[in-house]
Amino acid sequence: MSDLDLDDLRSELSEFAEPAKPGGRFPREQRVIDGFEQITKFARKNGRPPQHGEDREIAERMFAVRLDRVRAIEEYRALLAPFDNEGLLDGPVEVSSLDAEVMDDDELLAELEGAAGSSDITQLRHVRTTADKRAAEEIANREPCPDFDTFKPLFAATQSDLDSGARVTRPFVKDAGLLKADITAGQFFVLGGQVAYVADVGETFKAPNGQSDARLRVIYSNGTESNMLRRSLQRALYKDETGRRITERASGPLFASENDEGDFASGTIYVLRSKSEHPVVLANREVLHKIGVTGGDVSRRIAGAKLDPTFLMADVEIVASYDLYNINRSRLENIIHRVFGPARLDIEVKDRFGNPIVPREWFLAPIFVIDEAVERIRDGTITSYVYDPTKAALTRDD
Repeated sequence: MSDLDLDDLRSELSEFAEPAKPGGRFPREQRVIDGFEQITKFARKNGRPPQHGEDREIAERMFAVRLDRVRAIEEYRALLAPFDNEGLLDGPVEVSSLDAEVMDDDELLAELEGAAGSSDITQLRHVRTTADKRAAEEIANREPCPDFDTFKPLFAATQSDLDSGARVTRPFVKDAGLLKADITAGQFFVLGGQVAYVADVGETFKAPNGQSDARLRVIYSNGTESNMLRRSLQRALYKDETGRRITERASGPLFASENDEGDFASGTIYVLRSKSEHPVVLANREVLHKIGVTGGDVSRRIAGAKLDPTFLMADVEIVASYDLYNINRSRLENIIHRVFGPARLDIEVKDRFGNPIVPREWFLAPIFVIDEAVERIRDGTITSYVYDPTKAALTRDD
């Protein structure tokens, strides 16, 4: 081949250069810009940046995650700064959104390009996070259980308990108060039409989002098993409309709550709110409740409240009441007061004769926590819990 002069060589090499987009940008950079412009259009149309939250449209949630991503990468911030007429790059980064959907740059570019390809963000439907995809894969990846004969008697006994009423199933919903930390070895659930038994819980570790998690060994009544994460099991139960938890075996009369034929009413748990003008009551009225148990009518029980130091020498209103059957009222009341003991109100009132009285049944606890406590009384798990005032939640008393 003949020698080339510098001009010929430059001409030859130019044939291998990556073609630039109009304006001198590479396709990769242009895709980031196009995607950011769609986020900018959303912000301009709605008068605010896209936001996270389960109540938001899926498209907005996706834009919010992508915006966090470009905010967190200095290369993208520098690239997009000239196009940021809405000041979107200056906002805070929600770290949990990045943890919830880990992706490399290529995946991010693909998502932004997809956003740029549609002028109508309402067309973005059924976008699943990486975490959701992983959960679905873990559920699907079930293998035959090699020692299923060991667990067969447990499934048979549980079914027998369900048939006899010693156990019951309850819907697994987010407001039922069951947290990831509550999923422990020995529990039974219903998932995908199969009874699922948590045979083992591995060591707790920190997930990328900073929350605690653990690997489970879950055995199913059809003879299969999986080693899904505790968080994945919880998510799967939430998403399954027929997902349920199977309660512990009834621990005796205290926890019987259904009014079956032959049962007798044992009493009522009542929750009251004071109308007292005492400064402490005024400052905490919405979360200050009297929790008690009576064998009679609650209305008659509170009839003389303003003359009774037990009721803070003031009228009260009934916030909630729960009828219970076949229980030991004294034992139940002791358990309730133990659970809410850390939030007992420390107050002194004087009776009609001027004698100082310290009431013992008033607690600084929101009504939704009291509802959860009653639910745990019914399913037999209340003895494992205590109220934590700093978290305003029931926590395991380990």
